[in-house]
Amino acid sequence: MSAAKVKMRQRKMKNQPASVQYTGRNRDGTPRSGSGQVDSGDANTSSTTETERGARHGRFGGHQKLGGEPVKEIPKHILAGGFAFARSAEVRAMLKAVTRTTGSCHVFGALPKHMRRRAMSHNTKRLPCRLREMANRLREKSLQAGSKKKKEQAKCKSRKARRRHGNLLLEFNRRQRKNVWLETHIWHAKRFHMMKKWGYCLGDRPTYKCYRTCYRAMRNHCLLQDLSYYCCIELQGDEDTLLLSLSQLTSKEAGPTFAAALCLSGRRQGSVVVYRAGQYPKQPLGPVTFLWRPRASGSAHRQLWIWAHPTLKKDLLSELLTVCQCSEVVLPPVVSEVKRPEIVSAVEDAEPGKDSEIKPSSGTKRKQRSKDSTEPPAKKILGDGTRPPGTPITWRASSTGTVINDLTMEMVRYRLIGPQSHSVLAQTLEAATDCDEQIKSQPSCLWWPEHCKDANKMSAHLQQAEVFHTLRGVFSTAELPPGTVLGLTVDDPRLTLPRKRVKALPCVKEAQEVDEEKRRELVLRGVPEQCCQSFLWEQSVRDNVTDNKISEQELNRMRSEVLVPGSRLSPMPQGRVPILLVHQPGKQVGHEMSSWGAGWDLLLPKGWGMAFWIPLVYRGVRIAGLNMSLKHSQNKGVPHFPHDYPDCPAGASYQEEQEAELLQKFGRRPPAKRTNYIKHGCLAPFCCPWQQLAEEWELMESRGSESMTEDSRGAMEVSGVMGEMRSPPVVPTAKPPRRFTVLRNRKSLRLLSGWCRPTSSKGQRPCGDREVPPLDDAAKVSFLAAHDMSVVWVRLSLLSKGKPELHAIVSVPTPEDLKLLDLDRTCSGPQEPPHKDNFKGKISKTKKSSKKKSARSLEKTESEEAHSAAESLQASSSSSSDLVLGLWPDPLPSVTTHCSRVTLGWVTQGDFSLTAGCGEALGFVSVSGLLNSVISQPLKHRGTVLLRNPTSLHYRFAKINIEV
Repeated sequence: MSAAKVKMRQRKMKNQPASVQYTGRNRDGTPRSGSGQVDSGDANTSSTTETERGARHGRFGGHQKLGGEPVKEIPKHILAGGFAFARSAEVRAMLKAVTRTTGSCHVFGALPKHMRRRAMSHNTKRLPCRLREMANRLREKSLQAGSKKKKEQAKCKSRKARRRHGNLLLEFNRRQRKNVWLETHIWHAKRFHMMKKWGYCLGDRPTYKCYRTCYRAMRNHCLLQDLSYYCCIELQGDEDTLLLSLSQLTSKEAGPTFAAALCLSGRRQGSVVVYRAGQYPKQPLGPVTFLWRPRASGSAHRQLWIWAHPTLKKDLLSELLTVCQCSEVVLPPVVSEVKRPEIVSAVEDAEPGKDSEIKPSSGTKRKQRSKDSTEPPAKKILGDGTRPPGTPITWRASSTGTVINDLTMEMVRYRLIGPQSHSVLAQTLEAATDCDEQIKSQPSCLWWPEHCKDANKMSAHLQQAEVFHTLRGVFSTAELPPGTVLGLTVDDPRLTLPRKRVKALPCVKEAQEVDEEKRRELVLRGVPEQCCQSFLWEQSVRDNVTDNKISEQELNRMRSEVLVPGSRLSPMPQGRVPILLVHQPGKQVGHEMSSWGAGWDLLLPKGWGMAFWIPLVYRGVRIAGLNMSLKHSQNKGVPHFPHDYPDCPAGASYQEEQEAELLQKFGRRPPAKRTNYIKHGCLAPFCCPWQQLAEEWELMESRGSESMTEDSRGAMEVSGVMGEMRSPPVVPTAKPPRRFTVLRNRKSLRLLSGWCRPTSSKGQRPCGDREVPPLDDAAKVSFLAAHDMSVVWVRLSLLSKGKPELHAIVSVPTPEDLKLLDLDRTCSGPQEPPHKDNFKGKISKTKKSSKKKSARSLEKTESEEAHSAAESLQASSSSSSDLVLGLWPDPLPSVTTHCSRVTLGWVTQGDFSLTAGCGEALGFVSVSGLLNSVISQPLKHRGTVLLRNPTSLHYRFAKINIEV
């Protein structure tokens, strides 16, 4: 028998009884056994001769030689007691085999296979009577165990049923319970890597390689982004009251505020960093952009929109409610159902008093006319990811009459970046045309026919259309004044959708038709104040436009009825959309690449996102996600929120999330493939301890050690790493701890920039040398008295090859390093001596001790195990159990004097800049450390620092630029 058959037989005979054997004894007392037979014990046995003779003839071998039946020896007599004992053992084995069930827990498993039926599992009457009682008990037991009962899964619908419009919308609404979708979500989900952030599901980066193509689009043509996740807060009230309240959140020292003249008139969009009420320069919240509605004639009532990042909205809204004293919650009014214009016109045409039916127009489906409860649900376009459903969105101040509205997700915001953004808008949008006299004479529920009846409003609309036509003569978007606002009403862009994708470029013929005097007036002075008005500011108009939007099905039906395929469709009254065009300035600081990255922001009513998105895509724009927003800020040299705002609550939260993510990524790598940051002298490779840096430089300044002599640096090198391990972090104990701040005072930034001698990106030539007071000890002391616990935003340009990375270390060069730079301007830089990892031995000892404890714990009793668990819990509280190979444990030693070069700060953004043609980094450095290093450097080397990546021991020379 083969091995497979043996295993199969063993598996079948697993539950069967063993062979019953009864052992007897011969007359001489020797034991004798037989398989399947009974030994009498006292019977006479055959003689040895007969046994041998029978064996020779093959009677005991099972078969005879000639193939006859085997002959077994039959006992001559038996004993009754022995026979009964043997038979009782066989009966017990047989009963055990019969009553024992198989591996299944069901009762009918005890039945033979030919008697089993599938219906027995739910109908016990199919079982024999002797097994029904047991089956009923098992059934009641299973019903009582409700917690162990598996949840019944609903039947999966077919794909055709799932793809129905109503079922799709229900599924989309269900998937938006935690993270809200933008109107362009499905378009992005097919082409982008999506990520869930800030309560939204946003596109991070495309699924195809497009870094350089997106950069070329920003530089030469147009890049498109969906910024609809930004939150809008509306303030309404008296102008003086609003300005008085908002003045508590800002300061003139940091730049223009909400009361800037051009911004207050409504002609410009402004930007400002807001703080908690009366706490400047401490406790900043973050940057916001604001837009005032142009003044109405003879009215002091104003309207203001504040756009903020989702992570900033909660804190900003609470501060606005406090300073404006808006404590009264206003409940939203009950909105009645808006009827479709086709039905409204049919009802008005019907004679009163007659029960006439509404006849649908030809080409419409029967499902569209049904208004009962079985109608497919509407797509969710209300609410946002920054507030739970059901929360109030309107607040009022009973004393001042100020009203605050939360307009998040009530508008769509697109950003177009690039010099040809105006060309894309000019070819995509067309100013709305006037309505026919027949439509004007009839009453309508649409807003545009009522608007056309007013001659003053139509005159303002014609002026706006003329200014928009003048944009065709502008060569680049950067020529316009920064923050220019233009209000306009346009036709539905789907009516002029091209048949295939084309690239929008400036037309020379159209540019020549534009009046040169008007173009020059637009470039120098911007848009007139009366042309900045838009009906997008009115809530009723926005709701009317959203509710009466033409569906894609109706639009496709109209296209099919056109005689010439591809020709333009005639505009309809419900296809007029009010919009706002807001100019986004490019790079406004520094002396090079001025106005780089300029563009336009397009503001639309909700529900019209895809109606404008597809026509813009068909004009050849590139689409970008969150990743390119960061690169856009990096090329402009401006801080990106919340990445580069470490003193704000949102920035601190982002730094904690980033540290946890990088640490998790570091732990996923094998220990042999991880970078040993201790040997590289990097204390914090995954975060930037700004608070500790500012405290240590303040302590060094207070002790009079701002001038780092060669002897002091040599003493720090001799101290070694062991001394740093034993010494706790330097924290001032005499004064209460203070929070660090980011220097945003414009006057102080200009003074500090002049002392650092700003140069071009590679540092070859000085730029914009202004008359600044000389830097001496007295000037330094007076400057640090006002900004002692501050860090400053800087741009670092490498003087040679190299690519800065995240969290790179910015250090002070020694005099020997500067001499090396004098000898060779292309010198790459000095080397950091390798550090010693004194924690590696402790980690190995901890691992060995843990293995020994685990081996001993197997031999201990329960009481000993409890005692050892308490001891191990105490041991885990020590620092040795929290060690990670290659990382410094908390608390960190001195971050300034840990390496051979004194640390100034760290890098928050770093990469090879395609704009400058060299490696560039953006980050923060200590103001006290920067002044101490600059004052000790020669005049020609002022502002020169060293840059070192966390995974390298090589320093690179870099030039600091503080751009104001």
